[in-house]
Amino acid sequence: MSNGLARASVRFRPATFVGTLIALLFGAAVVTACGTLLQTGVTASLHPVRYANSPVVVVADQNVAIEVTNGHSKHTREKPTPERARIDAALTERIAALPGVAAARPDSAFPVTAPSVPNTLTGRPYAALGIAGPQDVLLEGRAPGANEVVLDADTARAAHLAPGASLTLTAPGGTASYRVSGLAAPQTVGPTIWLADTDADRLSGHPGRIDAIAVQPRPGTTDTALAAEIRRTLGGPGPLDVRTRTYTGDARGAVEHPTLGEARVLLIAIGGSFGGNATATAIFVVVSTVALATSQRAREFALLRAIGATPRQIRRTIATEAALLAPAAATLGALPGIALARWWLDQLVERGAVPAGVHLDVGPLPVLVAVAACTLAALAAGYLAALRPSRLRPGQALGEAAIPPARTGWVRTGLGLLFAVGGVVLAFVAAALDGEQAANTALGVVMCFLTAVSFLGPWVARVFATVLGAPLRAAGAPGSLAADNARANARRLASAITPIVLVTAFCGTMLALQGTLRHTADTNVRTGVTADHVVTAAGPGLPAGTAERAARLPGVDTAVGVLNTGLLYDSGEHLSRADALAVDGDPARLSRVLDLGVRTGSLADLGRSTDTVALDAMLADSLGARVGERVPLRLGDGTAVRPTLVATYERGLGLGRALLPRAAVAAHVTAAYDGRLLVADAPGADRTAVAAALKGIDRRAQVTDRAGYAAQADRNLEINGWANTVMAAVLGGFAAVSAANTLVMTVLDRRRELALLRLAGTTRRQVRGMLRWEALIVAASGLALGAAIAWVTLLPVARGIAGTGPYVPPLLAGALPAGAVLLCLAATALPVRALLRGNPVTAVGGA
Repeated sequence: MSNGLARASVRFRPATFVGTLIALLFGAAVVTACGTLLQTGVTASLHPVRYANSPVVVVADQNVAIEVTNGHSKHTREKPTPERARIDAALTERIAALPGVAAARPDSAFPVTAPSVPNTLTGRPYAALGIAGPQDVLLEGRAPGANEVVLDADTARAAHLAPGASLTLTAPGGTASYRVSGLAAPQTVGPTIWLADTDADRLSGHPGRIDAIAVQPRPGTTDTALAAEIRRTLGGPGPLDVRTRTYTGDARGAVEHPTLGEARVLLIAIGGSFGGNATATAIFVVVSTVALATSQRAREFALLRAIGATPRQIRRTIATEAALLAPAAATLGALPGIALARWWLDQLVERGAVPAGVHLDVGPLPVLVAVAACTLAALAAGYLAALRPSRLRPGQALGEAAIPPARTGWVRTGLGLLFAVGGVVLAFVAAALDGEQAANTALGVVMCFLTAVSFLGPWVARVFATVLGAPLRAAGAPGSLAADNARANARRLASAITPIVLVTAFCGTMLALQGTLRHTADTNVRTGVTADHVVTAAGPGLPAGTAERAARLPGVDTAVGVLNTGLLYDSGEHLSRADALAVDGDPARLSRVLDLGVRTGSLADLGRSTDTVALDAMLADSLGARVGERVPLRLGDGTAVRPTLVATYERGLGLGRALLPRAAVAAHVTAAYDGRLLVADAPGADRTAVAAALKGIDRRAQVTDRAGYAAQADRNLEINGWANTVMAAVLGGFAAVSAANTLVMTVLDRRRELALLRLAGTTRRQVRGMLRWEALIVAASGLALGAAIAWVTLLPVARGIAGTGPYVPPLLAGALPAGAVLLCLAATALPVRALLRGNPVTAVGGA
């Protein structure tokens, strides 16, 4: 009987089940997209190209790890290093001495520019020639000696260079003139230049450290056995011990693409962290929609009870309907979910956040998870919604179907209050966190409040109906009818308000949080950069010594080079990252080009030694550090340091949350090029003449003023905020579809009510007016409640991240309310127009 009832319900009540189908389909699409990105992050790999003929590759671990103790359990937390970590070059000899090793070659890569070569070259030690395979050989000339180089043949031909020619090279370690001693085979990885090992070590900017060691096994030694032997050797005691990784197979591709680690973390974060919230939202929407669809059938269930259906049969009917509908809808949603994941990955690749060779890993697991989640959510929602009407006596069931109970159960009310308190507590917890951890809690806070709203919906709807209904009574018959209907049917109003709250809270929180960060960073940049000129070089950047040369130019008072890098620090149970600036020049004159709003100490003390640091005041507070104390930090390559804190300042966001001497970090970055040169003119200097002189330092450099620096910073922030905007669009779009779907379902369920109003003498125009006013009540209530949730969430989170109150972009403040109002009006007007076309007598009888 239950199976027959379920099939009949799906067949003869299409309006109700179309709404449920839409919710399930979009929910499955979101879950599938996030799951696919998560799976891609876990399995992401790149085939080796340069190391294809090197079976074993040894590199430094590109992750920093800390051990966290929770009670009696210990676990490790890891985070990718902001810069490339390198190993001691002396390890090459240690590995070469192993019995199973036929050859061990040191390999390094660093960017090199030459005026006669249009493209940036990759500099390598000559000992690395041959790593790429038998074809990687010297074709002409001889090996380079001191102040000599070997060029790949294609680059030499394009630049019209031959053995014996001279060229000037600029590298992280300096600028000098070199003679071409030979030509090597063309390189698949791009223009390459080989230098004598000692010259390459000096010019790389990280003397004594190399990127990798390519190892060839002896005949009869397997790759696996050789890798195990190397791991045992490097894991033993000794003065050369570093945290190394030994790779074989496709894992060697990660060595060629160090950004793969960060890309995997990003994909896992999107698919896992954001995916968890997206999945919770999808389940929330599915549960709400299924519960609404089930509650709309209370009269049907009451009639079934009256003709003898047992409570078990009714519950089995609901379960069978979910089993019929949910898997089919969720499976259909998998295709758009995979398409969304593919688009998302392509956009990340286009913006350089993910290497180009990473492909989307489409597998059955995310689809199965989406189908299972949606099916279980539909089963649970239908069962809980049908629990009360299935237990009632037939006569009582018919009475409640005609007049729903006015009060909400105490259990539901208690749960709603519990989640509301939990949201407040979590918001204050977020205020005590910093950076990304505080931002990650924002969606959790929103979910707590949304769950509270779903439980307390009738109470909330009754309050808003009372407050907003009073002025509507002055709007004539439609307004008065809307006010009475809203108050009398608080449960129905609550089901329509909740999706609008969802849209407003999610979009408002995520976009306003991003807007707050951008606004604060923009303000800091525009206020903090006081330089008269900003020099930005094309290509890899400005080499060491550029600030010193610029300071000697006529009309220049102060020149400070800025090298952008990152730091890692222990923030309790996590490793967090902070952007940092390494300054090259006299720190005592730093205030001439940067006004960071010093709070304590003096930036001039950065010149005292290389073992000093200045921190953003919020970061210093989170670390519990005061001026004069040692601060435990890790440089960009993971090197642990404890510099002395000499100053704290206020304008860190957008500029850099830490300042260090350039000499302290130059050997610990991927490429020791300054990103910008900040210059202040001497009193009375001709600004145009100074700009022209600065242009002469590097003909490819761009010289702008402080406004140009701010514009460039804005573009960088635009890229960084893109991911958050997409997340808001995905969740907001899903919530908007849910809102429209719920409103349409709610209106279509009122066929009999609207027909009775028509029979009582209400005109079509008055009915449409009544529903328009009701739609405005829904929009105003949802916007007010959603904005309140967003504000309560943002207030502590924004202060924890940016040290300021929330900033709502004007576009968001206008677009979000306008969109919610239009959504409510459109989702109400379209089904009403269809309902009013029929005969009211027929509608009453059919209902």
